[in-house]
Amino acid sequence: LRLPKNLVEEVQEDPTGVRALWDRGNMNGASQKLELIAHFYIGDLVTKLHKTSIVPGSDDSLIYTTISGSIGMLVPFISRDEFEFFQTLEMHLRVENPPLSGRDHLAYRSFYAPCKFVVDGDLCEQYSTLDTGKQREIASALGLQPGVVVKKLEDLRTRYAF
Repeated sequence: LRLPKNLVEEVQEDPTGVRALWDRGNMNGASQKLELIAHFYIGDLVTKLHKTSIVPGSDDSLIYTTISGSIGMLVPFISRDEFEFFQTLEMHLRVENPPLSGRDHLAYRSFYAPCKFVVDGDLCEQYSTLDTGKQREIASALGLQPGVVVKKLEDLRTRYAF
């Protein structure tokens, strides 16, 4: 979630916030709403969220813990190309490596709302466990060699030390 871009101007126009108290948005809704930037269903209740950098000099990442004891990490992509590469890899792995439970991966990750601007790193990490034939098939669909795909996965992993 992110605050709207024009919020600074609104605060400068009315520093007391009285206008915001009486304003109504569309259909009598709240006048100030957060914008949904990304959405991803984890499957558990997040109890702690911490923005930190594990490796000195690297970009910050969000580390979360859940009520059942899981620890997860949300890391930013450096470029749009990198995001599109991993999103395409994730799409191919959904087809080539279905879950053991038989449940649709995308339906699970979009349980409450559609998955938006988040790539499942756990699913992408399963690329290395595929047999070489499937690795070659996915890599050729991406226009790369299997070694280059593995290298990109390793680069992302070492950049954030997970």
